[in-house]
Amino acid sequence: MSATEAVDKAWGWHRLPLPLALAVLEGIRMRMRQQNLYDPTTAAYETQMKPAVPGDDRYRSARTADGTYNDLRDPAMGSVEMRFGRNVPLGQSYPQPAAGLLEPNPRTISNELLARGAFIPATTLNLTAAAWLQFMVHDWLSHGQNSKERPWEIPVAANDPWPERPMTILRTRTDPFSPDPERPPTYSNVVTHWWDASQLYGSDLNSQARVRSGVDGKLKIGSDRLLPIDPNSGTDTTGVQGNWWLGLSLLHTLFTLEHNAVCDRLRAHHPRWSDDDLFDHARLVIAALLAKIHTVEWTPAILGHPALHVAMRANWWGLQGEHLTRLFGRLSDSEVLSGIPGGKTKHFGVPYSITEEFVAVYRMHPLIPDEYSFRSGIDNSVLAALSFPEVADRHAREVFTKVPMADALYSFGTMHPGAITLHNFPRFLRQRAEPDGTLIDLAAIDIMRVRERGVPRYNTFRTLMHRRPVRDFDELTDNPDWAEQIRRVYDNDIERVDLMVGLYAEPLPRGFGFSDTAFRIFALMASRRLNSDRFFTTDFNAATYTKEGMDWIADNGMASVLLRHFPALAPTLFNVKNPFAPWNLAVPPLADEPRPQHARVAPVADAYPPTASFPETAGSR
Repeated sequence: MSATEAVDKAWGWHRLPLPLALAVLEGIRMRMRQQNLYDPTTAAYETQMKPAVPGDDRYRSARTADGTYNDLRDPAMGSVEMRFGRNVPLGQSYPQPAAGLLEPNPRTISNELLARGAFIPATTLNLTAAAWLQFMVHDWLSHGQNSKERPWEIPVAANDPWPERPMTILRTRTDPFSPDPERPPTYSNVVTHWWDASQLYGSDLNSQARVRSGVDGKLKIGSDRLLPIDPNSGTDTTGVQGNWWLGLSLLHTLFTLEHNAVCDRLRAHHPRWSDDDLFDHARLVIAALLAKIHTVEWTPAILGHPALHVAMRANWWGLQGEHLTRLFGRLSDSEVLSGIPGGKTKHFGVPYSITEEFVAVYRMHPLIPDEYSFRSGIDNSVLAALSFPEVADRHAREVFTKVPMADALYSFGTMHPGAITLHNFPRFLRQRAEPDGTLIDLAAIDIMRVRERGVPRYNTFRTLMHRRPVRDFDELTDNPDWAEQIRRVYDNDIERVDLMVGLYAEPLPRGFGFSDTAFRIFALMASRRLNSDRFFTTDFNAATYTKEGMDWIADNGMASVLLRHFPALAPTLFNVKNPFAPWNLAVPPLADEPRPQHARVAPVADAYPPTASFPETAGSR
């Protein structure tokens, strides 16, 4: 056992003084790099998935649609249909026999431990933080269309209002290569594993062609500054359209506008570039800007411990900090001193992939509210009150007939998401009609997916994450009522507690929005998504991105992106130190003042160039 692990188990890293907490966090990350990366890919699978050599050299300095050739020596790594990796030993990733997979009943867990009563808000965050998480997840992972063969059949109690007997849950699609009977089941990713903004651009050439305008490298967007409508789904046309709701529509539209603004900047400096040249470089810039925002803004917002504020900024700029990086660039090859971007590419002995355990700990649906109050960014007056079904699927686009986009963004900035905890799973997601009419209980599905894919249950998972297992239900949670409820559902057997239930029940470190056990996977994989990607490491430079592209990444953050395209949001963002924290409320006029007229915000292309400074709001400043 390492010294840092011993200190962590004895006291908990989050209770230590800041310098010691940072040292222990680095020790945790190093140990997990050594012991928590496993590759289920066989030589035969890798041979089958070997991509063709491209017909031109564009792949050497640009991201490919399907994620191939990010690693030039292993061109299939991280590409579409490559298997999800593991953070636990392969021998620990077998699912239980079929009968055990259904125990305790997932529907019982949904009803008794997860169902939302009164909404429990996460008051340190705004609702954009919830939308952002799904926006990012759609970039990183998807298991694809579930199989309709031999669905799981979940018994439903006689007094349960669920309208079908039994409840059925489709099985996860297996990977396209025949299974190895001597290994655990494996699944593959139908989007690229890389942090490459594939949710905007798609993970294949057909999807990419669908969103590109073909002119000046830009993406398609209407004169009303909204995305085109897909005639089949009725949702916005973009790279990933699944599980659609208004939060995704806002972010996809915002960063489509930002992509096109980057194209304008690049074209001004490189007037002879082709449409492909402009698109490729703008995509690089947008992907890096998203990674930066997630690293230094979103993560410190949801994990609000002082050590995480320092650690996540160090992931990007190192302990030398942003100021020295802007002045002198990297001062060292050390990622601790100078950050990961621009350093050496590192896979830590295992080919890069998103892992099944990462997918499991990112099941954070309690963030989604059931009810939404949309208000004017001018005077905070109510424009519409809608439920989740009224802002989801094809109805998301209908919201803009009642609520202009600037006001929708303001409303998200001033509403809270739900806390990631027991008894806070959205009601409308526990009995949701999918666009094809299928009725689902997403809480029961979440429990079933983790079991089905061989992710260990909570106590075993804790042990494999180098944490001391809990001894009983009273140690699992500091809520005595919850302890008794969990004990009853799991028949007094602490080892049977599902991972998601344990993660939602355990006490949180100060400032944390999700559990310390889940954070262990995050500590490893958040860095790995940068470490393994040559476009964030060896090719993160002006030769690949251009000087203008590197300046755009350095000068911008979430607030400046919002203000460039919606400058009327400036008062509500003024002095807001993190744009994923609650924004200022608009101030209604005094009784004797004329009521301001409501109007859409017109585009102001150059009102907020990327070098503009906003007091305490300009992203990473």
